[in-house]
Amino acid sequence: MKWSDFSKLVKLRLTFLVVFSASISFLIGSRVNGEINWTHWLMLIVGGFLVTAAANCFNEIIEKDLDRLMRRTADRPIPAGRMTTGQALVLGLFMGICGTYLLGSLNFTTGYLSVFSILLYAFAYTPLKRKSPVAVFVGAIPGALPPLIGYVAAHEQVDAIALILFGIQFIWQFPHFWAIAWVLDDDYKLAGFRLLPSGKRNLTSAIVTFIFTLILVPVSLLPTWYHFGGYYVGGVSLVFSLIFLYLAFTLLRTLKIESAKRLMYGSFIYLPVVQLMFLFDFIGKGK
Repeated sequence: MKWSDFSKLVKLRLTFLVVFSASISFLIGSRVNGEINWTHWLMLIVGGFLVTAAANCFNEIIEKDLDRLMRRTADRPIPAGRMTTGQALVLGLFMGICGTYLLGSLNFTTGYLSVFSILLYAFAYTPLKRKSPVAVFVGAIPGALPPLIGYVAAHEQVDAIALILFGIQFIWQFPHFWAIAWVLDDDYKLAGFRLLPSGKRNLTSAIVTFIFTLILVPVSLLPTWYHFGGYYVGGVSLVFSLIFLYLAFTLLRTLKIESAKRLMYGSFIYLPVVQLMFLFDFIGKGK
């Protein structure tokens, strides 16, 4: 199997973003404990990569016939015929078992959350994509679990910090998903996917996207509100949230694909910046 095929099978860029999010949250959880166990950090990174890769692998197995219909996904290894469903299933199971074992070795909570994320993403979100825009709400749950998993891997307790990390990523996913869905709507329709709030590129979808981006503004300030972070994380989060909101407003005003692309690119910048600022400011406050 070529590296390029493996990369497409596990959605490598998405997997790296998930692992990055979990690793930052692990460092925040470690700061609560007072020390960083770098061996556990590496176990989280490897285990998180394997679990995420497995979930994406199962997703592509389930959607192999639909992937053939879309230009964006037709060259993935299974629909393109470079890999059989059986080969992908064996690889996915191997990665899922190994990843779950590594994460479960850190603590029980990390292990069962990782299993829950695989099941919810592959077997609930994936089939719902053709049925209802509600799929985005379902998919946002496993999508927001990586920072929660990373945090409890270091600090086995779902406390206020863990919920804030989860909440920021949960709300962020709606403008992120809907911006992508707006850009790729024509391709998605070839497979029957219904991911935009109204099912169409229209004013209703843009309004709902704007509302969730607006909700993200106060949610991003929760670390400062609850004194887990200082004014630095609050200031940076506010600035980036307002920029993100402006991009959503531009989509609302123009209803153009180019505006959705800018919102999509903005979402890729927003999340790591806010998470890194939370980490640095949290460390600086000596929590």
